[in-house]
Amino acid sequence: MYERKIPLNLNCGLDLIGEVLYGKWKIRLLWFINEGFQRPSELQRKIPDASRRVLNIQLKELEQHELVSKIIYAQMPPTVEYSLTDFGKTLIPIISALGKWGDENEDRLRTSILKQPLSDSDE
Repeated sequence: MYERKIPLNLNCGLDLIGEVLYGKWKIRLLWFINEGFQRPSELQRKIPDASRRVLNIQLKELEQHELVSKIIYAQMPPTVEYSLTDFGKTLIPIISALGKWGDENEDRLRTSILKQPLSDSDE
């Protein structure tokens, strides 16, 4: 079982947000669930670079933080669907604003991200 090596720091809102949304795919998962993609297989198709295991872990964490709810339908084979909680829905305007900012600054951000790091001799 995972044991945290660094103690939690929950002293301000940014620390809390980081703890809840930290994870490469969590913001995308929230967005796609809001868009109507609710089954794990649908989410996997929308985020093909993520392994099923990682998506399941991050979905479980989002569920633990009360941002999504999980419904298991008792049928054969069992069906699972995720939906945003009312609390999770409050994040959608924020995620939308971040996405808009990213779109508006796409060229600058892409250039910055793709810059080669300076070597020791360049500093």
